[in-house]
Amino acid sequence: MFLREFLRAPFTVGAVAPSGGPLADLVTTAVPREGSPLVVELGPGTGAFTEIIQRRLAGRGHHLAIEVNERFAERLAARYPQVEVAVADARALSETLAERGHHQADVIVSGLPWAAFTAERQGDLLAAITGALAPHGAFTTFAYTHTRWAGPARRLRRSLNLRFEEVVVSRTLWANLPPAFVYFCRRPRVPARPYAVAS
Repeated sequence: MFLREFLRAPFTVGAVAPSGGPLADLVTTAVPREGSPLVVELGPGTGAFTEIIQRRLAGRGHHLAIEVNERFAERLAARYPQVEVAVADARALSETLAERGHHQADVIVSGLPWAAFTAERQGDLLAAITGALAPHGAFTTFAYTHTRWAGPARRLRRSLNLRFEEVVVSRTLWANLPPAFVYFCRRPRVPARPYAVAS
């Protein structure tokens, strides 16, 4: 299914296979094991991160998954009935939260294909994320190692540094296919520094 959806819409799916277990474990470590956090998952796809988030929450808090692909969203909702699934564009994150009675997310976990996005779309997405993230919140996302030096990946790194006070890069997960690494971002700057600097 993942390959079929990639061939159908490569710029929204962005990969030919779901993320592996080690990557899912690492990218979801920001989800606290205590309290009742609001965790927002962007681009959950077939649920590689969803399962681990649910395991970490263990029935606590609230898990909202935002997926633009209707087929993925339908499958996700059927597989994880305890997760609230919204078919929406992540750029409308604040509106999607408000429609469901939420104000800010404690954790945002992203499976979005950043390298497939234009500078404008990257900027719009990051503005939506920082605008919806609580001041104490955490944002995590990943990138593939082989794209690290490509223009979109370098732009993403610069933009993250502009929009967050703290950006930590994980080790490379060579066991993932393809190898990947994770960005851990905290203390969003709202409003961010001028985006033109990161273009």
